Amino acid sequence: MPKLLSVEEFLQTPGVLLDVRSPSEYSQGHIPDAISFPLFTDAERAQVGTCYKQRGRDQAVELGFALAGPKFAQFIADAKVLAPDRRVRLHCWRGGMRSEAVAWVLEMAGMEVSLLIGGYKAFRRWAQASFERPKPLIILGGMTGTGKTAILHALADLGAPVLDLERLASHRGSSYGGLGLPPQPSTEHFENEIAVRWAAFGDDQPIWIEAESKRIGTCRIPEALFQQMEQATVLEISRSRPERLAALVEEYGSADRQELVAATERIRKRLGGLRTQQAIELIQQNCLAAAFDLILDYYDKTYTYDLQRRNVAIYPVDVTGLSVIDSAKRLLDVQQRLTNRAPESDASLPLSVHLQ
Repeated sequence: MPKLLSVEEFLQTPGVLLDVRSPSEYSQGHIPDAISFPLFTDAERAQVGTCYKQRGRDQAVELGFALAGPKFAQFIADAKVLAPDRRVRLHCWRGGMRSEAVAWVLEMAGMEVSLLIGGYKAFRRWAQASFERPKPLIILGGMTGTGKTAILHALADLGAPVLDLERLASHRGSSYGGLGLPPQPSTEHFENEIAVRWAAFGDDQPIWIEAESKRIGTCRIPEALFQQMEQATVLEISRSRPERLAALVEEYGSADRQELVAATERIRKRLGGLRTQQAIELIQQNCLAAAFDLILDYYDKTYTYDLQRRNVAIYPVDVTGLSVIDSAKRLLDVQQRLTNRAPESDASLPLSVHLQ
């Protein structure tokens, strides 16, 4: 008999993770690290579903076995390749017949099988609930081009807990944010990726997260997590404008010029017609620093507005001239000094304090 596990047990149990739902279900969203191992194709699943509605459960089960039966030998062969230790974890949508059927086949072949109670649906409930659990956060703020993402990675290298939402969303968060990156996941899968990482964080150290809007490209940050981000202390880095422009040229210098033009057109209403046209002409002339200099004015205003609406402590940290790793070290030093500050002194702190 397969082991029946809760979501937490299932995620922590060793063994390759096989998702036996149809390919389109897997594509919409899946448990991170799961491998698509469909019992039915999308068309076959639709067939069985139609049969169930029109002719009842027994006929649908018979049809299911007729469709899947010829595949059983290949399931066993594929599973042995994927799980040389013969330990597998399986799930379908609700922990029903699909996962039970595949579990039966693989157990008959001598494999050790674990099943997720409630299937992927239970995982999704667990993921949504996980964002309600409060954890200590620090928001890394800073205007466009200050190198927040690179510094976030350096913080992770130094051992700090980091949640890189832009990497999980495959987007940098602006109109230009998708250039040169793989396609974005669905919001559902984006949430799944966040949930697994969120659950792994402890409560003893603050988690560093880059300041974001509710949407990163097409991906939406879970509301409960976003509310925690909105209430967290902000460490706001700043760099000189020439440094910021140089960073943007380095980041987008290899991007297709037509894609840069299209990204600029998308913010025409907010940038203004004349400024947009000037920026496009500069991009076409390969004068990227000058083009980004025009565009930064819009993004700086947007960032300043977002920052001013937050009713939280904001601590500016100047990292002008510092390397990425030295910037990260300075931020950790500021964080430590804030942590060590006497609690009774907090009430007298101004909203914004320069800590060098």
